[in-house]
Amino acid sequence: MKLIKSILFIFVLGGVLSITGCEKGPMEKAGEKVDKAVEKTGEALEDAGDAVKDAVNE
Repeated sequence: MKLIKSILFIFVLGGVLSITGCEKGPMEKAGEKVDKAVEKTGEALEDAGDAVKDAVNE
C-alpha cells in the first residue's frame, strides 16, 4: 500500500511540475523583451550601415 501511495505521489508531483514548467514566468517574459530589443537594435544598425555604404558609393 505504501508503494502505491509513493508511486501515485511521484506521478502527481511530476504532473504538477510539468504544468508549472509550461507557463511563462516573469524572467522568461523579460528575456523575450530583451531579445526583441536586441533584434531591433541590430536591424537599425544594419540599416544605418547600408545608408553609410550608399552615401559613400554616391
